Amino acid sequence: MAFGIDRLLADAELRKPLLGKRVALVAHPASVTADLTHSLDALVALGDLNISAAFGPQHGIRGDKQDNMVESEDFTDPIYNIPMFSLYGEVRRPSGQMMSAFDVVLVDLQDLGCRIYTFITTLLYVLEEAAKHGKSVWVLDRPNPAGRPVEGLTLREGWESFVGAGPIPMRHGLTLGELGHWFVDHYKLDVDYRVIEMSSYAPDAAPGYGWPLDDRVWINPSPNAPNLNMARAYAGTVMLEGATLSEGRGTTRPLEIFGAPDIDARAVIAKMRAFAPQWLDGCTLREIWFEPTFHKHAGTACHGVHIHAEGAAYDHEAFKPWRLQALAFKAIRLLYPEYPIWRGLEFKYEYTDDVLAIDVINGGPLLREWVDDPESTPADLDALTLPDEAAWIEARKPYLLY
Repeated sequence: MAFGIDRLLADAELRKPLLGKRVALVAHPASVTADLTHSLDALVALGDLNISAAFGPQHGIRGDKQDNMVESEDFTDPIYNIPMFSLYGEVRRPSGQMMSAFDVVLVDLQDLGCRIYTFITTLLYVLEEAAKHGKSVWVLDRPNPAGRPVEGLTLREGWESFVGAGPIPMRHGLTLGELGHWFVDHYKLDVDYRVIEMSSYAPDAAPGYGWPLDDRVWINPSPNAPNLNMARAYAGTVMLEGATLSEGRGTTRPLEIFGAPDIDARAVIAKMRAFAPQWLDGCTLREIWFEPTFHKHAGTACHGVHIHAEGAAYDHEAFKPWRLQALAFKAIRLLYPEYPIWRGLEFKYEYTDDVLAIDVINGGPLLREWVDDPESTPADLDALTLPDEAAWIEARKPYLLY
């Protein structure tokens, strides 16, 4: 198969509309070709395009910023002498000055298929500013490693943020190119938008179910996205960023594990199995101990759980990472009714104010309220979530390219 960048490089006809125009690139470390050449280097090497600027999303174009909410600076590329603008620094949206540096912007970002992952918000902001300034946006499409399944509550009106680009569920099941088409229609953007589609992409095919295991090497799109297992689990484990539990930052398996010094992980797993065993289908939970070297509970032994969405036990359609992580919170609440699961208002998640991080992440308070209600049942959460999921599966149909 070929990703969008590889098709653009190989086909001069696809590039014809770019000739004679100033072309910018939005990229990060996973923006590489099939032979692992960075897209910026590959585009410049063609010799027929005028690459005039580049942009980096959260974590920087070099991917060197380890944690969330660590901003990147603008700089001049020392090799090509072009401006490298940060879209996670002084601004989140490209400024008028930045927009004046190009005619067409190529967006070549490896996404994880989750609403919270800020690269999709960056795409939305680029589309909105391009509409205002009369610029063209092309997405060089890449796989969604989480595949087509849909899961989670839809973001509620008024809860939009940099980690909530619109009323979509946590796990949306679209590629970045497909999602761009939805953004254009939903927000009624008058913008010249084009997707350079992948060829031979089979998002429902085993064993990768969205990620071509035999064709492409995994490159971290952000520092704590180290492998496919993380990408599959992320729509659930990202909620840990709004909790006091460690999500494994400061270990080699971030956002695949969770734990804390003061929980009994074996008891948590047992309570999860007793409360909603159907939400554990399709994966394996393994009791672990870990000691983060930085971040939450740094230097302290944590008892925890490793989520394995891989191996013989993995069932792509059955695996429900968002419900699984909600279930873990619920089990802790049932075992330890006074446990301070949620990070407080003093933690201003992605620069929001006077709202709990867990609510920002979920696009509203419904998940937290379900966890904290001592009488709530699995059926109660399904009653909230299943209609959202069914509505999105229907709404996204016109935008499926593969």
